[in-house]
Amino acid sequence: MTLEALAPRRMNSNYSVKLFFSRIETMEIPLLIGGMVLAVLYIWYAKIISRRNTAREALAGIDVQLTNRANVIPNILTIAKKFMQHEASLIEEVTRLRTQATGDYNQLDPKAVAEHLNASSALGSQMGKLLISMEDYPELKSDATMVQAQKTYNEVEAQIAASRRFYNSAVADLNNSIEIFPGNLLAGLAKSQEMPFYEADEQAYQSTNAAELLE
Repeated sequence: MTLEALAPRRMNSNYSVKLFFSRIETMEIPLLIGGMVLAVLYIWYAKIISRRNTAREALAGIDVQLTNRANVIPNILTIAKKFMQHEASLIEEVTRLRTQATGDYNQLDPKAVAEHLNASSALGSQMGKLLISMEDYPELKSDATMVQAQKTYNEVEAQIAASRRFYNSAVADLNNSIEIFPGNLLAGLAKSQEMPFYEADEQAYQSTNAAELLE
């Protein structure tokens, strides 16, 4: 067979090879795009899970400090009742809020978390008012037990403030990852919901130097 006769066959063979690889490339592009989309979705899904866990850990850290505060409050109230008869209604309100703030709640339910944090914030606000009112009772200046209890309370409040900042930062990261597309589509799959911030009235309580009560 002459070279001239083989030429058309070679051309047809080359065309078939090019067509084959062209079809493969055509199939690879959608697969490549699909793979990239799945990768982005998985990374975002993992981000939501990670931030959800961080927020829950931060909430647990807040609860540790809130429990410490709740343990200090009875000592303060016991002494306050002896000297602050005119603040009986405020003392009763603090007692009620302490009971409410220390109750069990569902940490996985954003609404229950919000109610818990609101009660804790209200307790801190009323305790702040009570501690400020103590400055009007000179008898407390000679009570070393009260001074020590208030000092301990101030230290716990500082820890709560630090825990609150960490928690709010973690919640902001979580909520942003859920609100921004495609997080709003993946949140249900990740079993994650937006969580409430822990708001506190910073002006309601101005830390009093316990040593000043002895002056």
